[in-house]
Amino acid sequence: MFTGIVEELGTVAQVTILDDSIRLQIKGDLVRTDLSQGESVSVNGVCLTAAEITSDGFVADVMLETLNRSSLSGIAQGDPVNLERAMSGAGRFGGHVVQGHVDGVAEIVSREPSANWEVVKVKIPSDLSKYVVHKGSITFDGVSLTVNDISNDIVSLSLIPETLRLTTLGSKKVGDKLNVEADILAKHIEKLIEARSQS
Repeated sequence: MFTGIVEELGTVAQVTILDDSIRLQIKGDLVRTDLSQGESVSVNGVCLTAAEITSDGFVADVMLETLNRSSLSGIAQGDPVNLERAMSGAGRFGGHVVQGHVDGVAEIVSREPSANWEVVKVKIPSDLSKYVVHKGSITFDGVSLTVNDISNDIVSLSLIPETLRLTTLGSKKVGDKLNVEADILAKHIEKLIEARSQS
């Protein structure tokens, strides 16, 4: 489990293409400091398992299901990636409950810079709109964000300078793809309401 507070901007050191999966070697000095083999790391919002620990990062395998559901299918050597280690029981919960189980791929449709922040609008898959509410939480590329507005599957976000500087969201352009994860609590509530209405 993660919080959506990115700890480090890492780099893809190598991509090895296999028959029905890929193997990523990620550079990330901070996340590797207390990372053990078999532990989870959020890479652009996707929960991956550290298969190996290297001198400057870790190696993870990405299966076909993940490639089909996320933007990792287009990842390349040299790409920056948002990294977050799994939440510790003693840590602060700065974001919201993030599983790293990506629901789909969204697309940036506009960016409007201002003096102190930037308004970014993102089109999400239409089946996810029901889980998004004004001032609720949503995750894009592993970053926990607050929804300013949602209309016709377009989510409006205000990104502060810290987010623009410390995450990949600062360099993404209109047309770029983002991994999106809707709030798991909304999904649980929906399931409970459906079960209650059928009983």
